[in-house]
Amino acid sequence: MLRIKLSYTFDDAAVTGQQLGNPLFDILGAIHACGSVGAAAAQLGLSYRHIWGELKRFETALRADLIVWERGKRARLSPFGEKLLFAERRARMRVQPQVDNLIAEMEREFALAFDPQAHVIPMYASHDLALPRLKEFMARDAKLHLDLQYRGSLECIAALSRGDCLLAGFHVSEDHAPGSMTHQAFKSMLKPGRHKLINFVGRQQGLMVAAGNPKGIHGVEDLRRAGVRFVNRQGGSGTRVTVEQLLAKAGVQPAEVDGFDHAEPTHLAVAASVASNVADAGFGIQAAAAAFGLAFVPVIREQYYFVCLKEAVDQPPISTLRELLRRSEWQALIADLPGYDIQHAGEVVALRRAFPWYAFRTPKRQMASCT
Repeated sequence: MLRIKLSYTFDDAAVTGQQLGNPLFDILGAIHACGSVGAAAAQLGLSYRHIWGELKRFETALRADLIVWERGKRARLSPFGEKLLFAERRARMRVQPQVDNLIAEMEREFALAFDPQAHVIPMYASHDLALPRLKEFMARDAKLHLDLQYRGSLECIAALSRGDCLLAGFHVSEDHAPGSMTHQAFKSMLKPGRHKLINFVGRQQGLMVAAGNPKGIHGVEDLRRAGVRFVNRQGGSGTRVTVEQLLAKAGVQPAEVDGFDHAEPTHLAVAASVASNVADAGFGIQAAAAAFGLAFVPVIREQYYFVCLKEAVDQPPISTLRELLRRSEWQALIADLPGYDIQHAGEVVALRRAFPWYAFRTPKRQMASCT
C-alpha cells in the first residue's frame, strides 16, 4: 500500500493554484487535457525529456504503466493512469476543506507571531469557492485574517451561538416560504434582535451532469429514473436541505434515488465524483460544475450570508469586512465565477426582511369581556 507524506513551505505570494498537489498528477492531468507528452510539457513549462524521465520514474515506483504508446499515434494515459488521475482528484476535493482549515490555522498563528498589527476573525463557514479569494484579499488590503473553518451551514450557526467564532457563513435557497424545510431547519437557530445578516454572494444551484448531458437529466424528478446514479451532500449542509426540499416538492422519495446516501463534503467533491463517472448527477453550484468541465442544469438561486451577533456588526473588524465587500476591487476578483452575483454585497440585512418566517406572529388571545 502506498503511503502519503505531506509537507509545507513558506511563500510571501498569494496562492492561486491548488494547495495540495503532486508533480505526477500535474503531468497526468496535462497529458489527459492536451493529448500528447509534447503538448503537456509545453503547458507545464517543462522539457519533453524531463516529463519522460518523471513518467518512467513513477512507473517504476508504482510498478504499472501510466502511458500507452502506439506507433503513429500520440501518447495517451493508460487505463491505470486514468483511474489514478481521477482517484487523486476525488480524494483531493474531499480533503480540500480540511487542508484549507489546516492552512488557515497555521497562517493565523504565524500572522500573530510576525505581525503585531494583524487582526483575526474566527469564522465557521459553509464551503464556497469565493471564500479563499476573500481571505487573500482581506489579508492583503486590510491585515484582516480569516481563521476559516469549513462546516455545514447549520453547524456554523450553532458554532456562532456557542461563541466558537465571531462570524458564520451559511446559505439558503430562494424557496424559503413559511413551512418549508428551510424554515424548519433555520428558524430556531436565528433570532431577530440577536443576529444580523450580511450579504455575501448570490449563487446559482442546480444539477451537475457529464458534458453533453448524455442521460438527459433536466430536473430533480429525473433522479429516480433507473440507471441514474446520484451523489449527495452531507447531512447538516445547506445544500442537503435544498435537495431534500426539492425532492419533496417533486414528489420524489429519497429511497427512490440511487445514491441518495452517498454524500460528499463540498461542491467540488460532488463535481469530481460526476467528472470521474462515479455518479451521473450531483447537486451544487454552477462554478463547481464549470471547474470540472461539466454540464449544468440550473434549478434554483440561493443567497450566501454571513451572520454575526448584533453587537458585533458595527464594530471592527466586522465593519471593516463589510467595507471590503463593497469595494469594486473585491467584486472584480470573483467576476470569473459563473453563477455568482454580488448585488448588495456587504449590506446588513435584518432577519425579518430576509426571511418571511419572522413577519408572522401568532395573535394574542383576547380576554373575554364581562357583561
